Amino acid sequence: MRRVSQVLSGWRTGLPRPVLILQAGDALNYFGYGLVLPFEIIYLHQARGFSTSTAGLVLATTMGTSAIVTPATGALLDRYPAKALVVAGSLASALGYAGFAFVDRPWQGFAYSVVSGAGLGAAGTASRTLVVRLVTKEQRAAAFALNRVTGNFGIGAGATVGGFIVAAAPQLSTFQLLYFFDAVTYAGFALIVLAAVPSPRAEIATATDANGTGFRAVARDRIFLIVIAANIVLVVVGHTFFSNILPPFAKAHTPVGPAEIGIIFLVNTAFVVIAQIPAVRAVGRMRRTHAFAAASALFAVALLAVLPATIIHSKLAATSLLVGVAIVFALGEIAHTLVLGPLVADMAPAHLLGRYLSLYTLTFTGSLALGPAIGGLLLQTSPNVIWWGGAFAALMAGAVLLRLGGRIPDPLDEAPSGLTSAPEAA
Repeated sequence: MRRVSQVLSGWRTGLPRPVLILQAGDALNYFGYGLVLPFEIIYLHQARGFSTSTAGLVLATTMGTSAIVTPATGALLDRYPAKALVVAGSLASALGYAGFAFVDRPWQGFAYSVVSGAGLGAAGTASRTLVVRLVTKEQRAAAFALNRVTGNFGIGAGATVGGFIVAAAPQLSTFQLLYFFDAVTYAGFALIVLAAVPSPRAEIATATDANGTGFRAVARDRIFLIVIAANIVLVVVGHTFFSNILPPFAKAHTPVGPAEIGIIFLVNTAFVVIAQIPAVRAVGRMRRTHAFAAASALFAVALLAVLPATIIHSKLAATSLLVGVAIVFALGEIAHTLVLGPLVADMAPAHLLGRYLSLYTLTFTGSLALGPAIGGLLLQTSPNVIWWGGAFAALMAGAVLLRLGGRIPDPLDEAPSGLTSAPEAA
């Protein structure tokens, strides 16, 4: 019992009740998104008759609109309550995904993509800002970690359930039901936020603020821009290459098939879900620049470890190797996420928090477009360069972040004992 208690204590976050409620609603939201995520192109192509290229452009419009809306949302968040924007964005996404259930022409798909993408961009940025304003500075790492857990768990569970449903009844009404339920989860999330989450006030910028206002003030923060640029590289080669490029590469150049690829992804997401919260204390004992360097090194090792799978003829051996790759990627993702989010929040002046977090969000949104574009091109020309080049890029980004040293805020500089930890739950 004592050992079980010690394991469970690693999962205590000490986060306030409204944040836990918000993250539970977020998990519900991600579950709905996971229901449709693997089947969007299949639905638009097979059930609605769109060409695969048109279906891909429809989905790209969603993320493109989200990326466009994100900075504008950041500006609004520095003037208006984050809670209101979370609710509005979630309702817009609910409308957009409900509309997807009834599209029968491409222009309708593009229209609903714009609506749902705008909702995703607004609600995602606003939700992170709301969480940061509801927690103490010491609780930020735990809050970002829990957000990562809810996202992975929700999408993984939703995709699994959606897969069983589609396999049991692969027909138009099934896809419509999934999209409708996805819309219900967005609306439910909006109601949860509206009813159970308080609305902390934004700190309004004034003419007397020494650092200025608006995105011009953000652009003058050169250290922050370096952090964001280096982390775009890490997201592309670490997160996106694994999620978007490894599956087609493995299917074409290794003995593994779709079932084995599913197992590889299951291991990755399960590892993140299980280890993310307990890792808060471990990563909290490291300097932020060292944690960035560790994450970049883990990404580099994982990227290079993909290559031996191309010369292995045994399906079991190749799958086992790529499962190990998935775990190393997960370790890098855990360290990277635990450092980047809290660092951005710490670097942001209070009156510019929304704008800083919008660029943090854009780091991931933009990489979701940039990573597949780069990787897809290399898959056609020089597939192995993806892994060699990605590893080199990861190491270079890590070196840049490591050289920042004491120029970025670090909790260890404020804690003489050199130890930081997530506060215990009461």
